[in-house]
Amino acid sequence: MAQRGGVDHERAFPEPDDDDIEPAPAAAVVVGHDGSAEADHALETALEVASGLGAPLTVVRAWSMVTAPRPAGWTFGYVPSADEFAGAVLAELESDAEPLVSRFPDVTVSHRAHHAGPARALIESSRDVRMLVVGSRGLGGFRGMVLGSTSDKCVRYAHCPVLVTRLPG
Repeated sequence: MAQRGGVDHERAFPEPDDDDIEPAPAAAVVVGHDGSAEADHALETALEVASGLGAPLTVVRAWSMVTAPRPAGWTFGYVPSADEFAGAVLAELESDAEPLVSRFPDVTVSHRAHHAGPARALIESSRDVRMLVVGSRGLGGFRGMVLGSTSDKCVRYAHCPVLVTRLPG
């Protein structure tokens, strides 16, 4: 038995018996989706990752009053509530994601509409998750342009590993 400074390390840190080890519950994978082709590519990648890990997937859409679709009951002169806008965003997100989500029946998918800018929504959603997947629209030679502003902020400030996807070509 190895002792150091009066501590028996073999007793203090015993080797675990393989039969006693249970897998930790799978933390979710999170992906941002704004309805673009880049977002579809990120969603497909996130579904593949979640499927391989046996993890659930949360699809997040950031929104503001300017970017939100009109709620179902909207008529001229009617001002919908924030909850009605959030519901419209969520319905649009579910519809946009369904063609890809349906190809991965083994992945439990949830959808979330987050009233914030895209980077903030994704960074806040990155807490206590396994991975954040984001698409990139950046086109230039500078880092901010190579990644795009949202993906750059996510890489810098997310609370988990970030996978940045890019459309082939």
